[in-house]
Amino acid sequence: MATDHILVGRDGSGIVTVTLNRPEELNALTKSMWGRLGQVFRELSIDDSVRCIVITGAGEKSFSPGNDISEFETDRSNSTLAAEYGALMQESIHALETCPHPLVAMIKGICVGGGLEIAGLCDLRICGASSRFGAPIAKLGLVMGYAEIGALRALVGPTRALEILLEGRIMDADEAFRLGIVSRVVADGEVEADAMATAGRIAAGAPLVHRWHKKFLRRLAQATPLTTDEIKEGYACYDTEDFRIGYRAFLDKTTPVFDGR
Repeated sequence: MATDHILVGRDGSGIVTVTLNRPEELNALTKSMWGRLGQVFRELSIDDSVRCIVITGAGEKSFSPGNDISEFETDRSNSTLAAEYGALMQESIHALETCPHPLVAMIKGICVGGGLEIAGLCDLRICGASSRFGAPIAKLGLVMGYAEIGALRALVGPTRALEILLEGRIMDADEAFRLGIVSRVVADGEVEADAMATAGRIAAGAPLVHRWHKKFLRRLAQATPLTTDEIKEGYACYDTEDFRIGYRAFLDKTTPVFDGR
């Protein structure tokens, strides 16, 4: 069942953990998993109690190697079937891409193909020293579609994206860090602690501010000029309870506890 392969866990601080859960297959993604992933993120996107989402793969060996090749004969054996599969992937990619909450990828081991696409849609990506990255899909005779390649392009730029796709090399964590594929490399045994500490720092911040910052950065990636109303939205934070909580805590030298209002 897809619900068994995409696990959702919560703690009391607003941190949600989404786990790709097929460790026996290194968390390779099935069509039903893509569908469930999109559903989960659409639900989480409208949940104002969420402060941060951590995405990870079950086990220690792999975040995800991408799509399950065994499904190609049944679900992607021709262009018609592939278009149906691709539409489902695009919906899920859009759900991650437009999620208003901060996203942290906790990467252990392999992060390739579709796994790299999912990690690349996160705002921060923390990996272990032995993690490996790449998109060797040309070796399968497989094209990365517009929605998928757009995520890779946004992550590393068009020149690096093409290099990754043309060569199909599997790179180590240090090279991935130099290219901007990951935000931080830590010892393998520290990945979970570091990623969850990162999520904790994010969750302690003002959630409305995090959402505005994500929205503004997405908007600035568009070429059209900002409208007067869009510029004005940059001052809306001054009317929030979180602003009052934040500046009063600063003056009182206390730790703010934001309520997202």
